[in-house]
Amino acid sequence: KIRGYTPHRLREDFCGTYAICCEWAKLSEKHSAHGIDLDQEPLDYGSKNYYSQLTPDQQSRVTKTLADVIAPGHAKAQAICALNFSYFIFKERARLKEYFTAAYNSLEDDGAFFMDCFGGSECQQPIVEETEYTDEGFSYFWDQDSFNPINNHAQFYIHFKRKGEKKRDRVFSYDWRMWSLAELKDLLLEVGFSKALVYWEGDDDDGGGDGTYTQEVEVESCESWVSYIVGVK
Repeated sequence: KIRGYTPHRLREDFCGTYAICCEWAKLSEKHSAHGIDLDQEPLDYGSKNYYSQLTPDQQSRVTKTLADVIAPGHAKAQAICALNFSYFIFKERARLKEYFTAAYNSLEDDGAFFMDCFGGSECQQPIVEETEYTDEGFSYFWDQDSFNPINNHAQFYIHFKRKGEKKRDRVFSYDWRMWSLAELKDLLLEVGFSKALVYWEGDDDDGGGDGTYTQEVEVESCESWVSYIVGVK
């Protein structure tokens, strides 16, 4: 909708198991995707659990690269995504700007760059939230361990507990800088994007989100929120 056409070539940065790439290839015979990640382990997991489930034709339209997303020479795409807050690993503005520049240079002239972001006052407080998956027989714990307001550095963990077993602590660890939407918008425009659009989730009238995101320029503050930001080339 932003660019007035349906994109077919996707690049998934920090792709991990490159599950999005695999889903993208299922959309049509025209859709192709390329995933980039520094870690071989999740790439191997994706090959075993997602890529292996594709048809031969779909597999031919999915590629992956073990590399730094900032490194030059990656293939261009009509859409680039950096999801699951993965770019939060860049703690310095100069380094994040370097990545945004690389993404900008890798986009086709009519392309767009998609990221998610989260924040709110509740995300800056130590808290452990448990989500029970009764049918699957386990609990998931989101642990907001620490937040430094001087530099916005934050530490998060994910724990799991299977029914009848000991809790498995710190299965995943996230050492991040919490970037604000204002900072991200400024940086996107600074590296050359013509627009930086924010998509905010609607309210379900019961204190939660309704799953529908619309472009906004002014919203009410929330204790916890997840939004999307899009750089338009």
